[in-house]
Amino acid sequence: MDRIDRRLLEVLQEDSQASISVLAEKIGLSPSACHRRIKALEDSGIIRGYGARVDAAKVGIGLHVLIDITLVSQSREAMERFERAVGDFPDILECHLLSGTADYRLRTAARDMADFDRLHRECLARLPGVSAMHSSFVIRTVKGWNGFVLGV
Repeated sequence: MDRIDRRLLEVLQEDSQASISVLAEKIGLSPSACHRRIKALEDSGIIRGYGARVDAAKVGIGLHVLIDITLVSQSREAMERFERAVGDFPDILECHLLSGTADYRLRTAARDMADFDRLHRECLARLPGVSAMHSSFVIRTVKGWNGFVLGV
């Protein structure tokens, strides 16, 4: 991956729906060269897919919750069991294995507190091997994630 690929990834993260000709112009390539580079990035797995950024409030999601999880045991089996269970719940949007005091951090979203109560009872409370769970409610997002900075 060279400087041009990094710039191409940066531009795609800004607008993944831009046409090949627009991307090529921004990067300073011919459309065919730009297309070949995008295809190579996709084929190599660097670009894993494309998606839409949805305005959560406009679709009725008003509550974003970060949940720190500590397991009873950090054995391989306990961690694998927990991670498999997390994969079974679509309400869990992200799960990160951490260093520090908590073992995992989950990200969820809900319409409101009643919906989070449902999510807690039907999903979070069913996760295996949990010894402690600490939820933090996002008050306001100051800076959201829009992609990686690749240092072009």
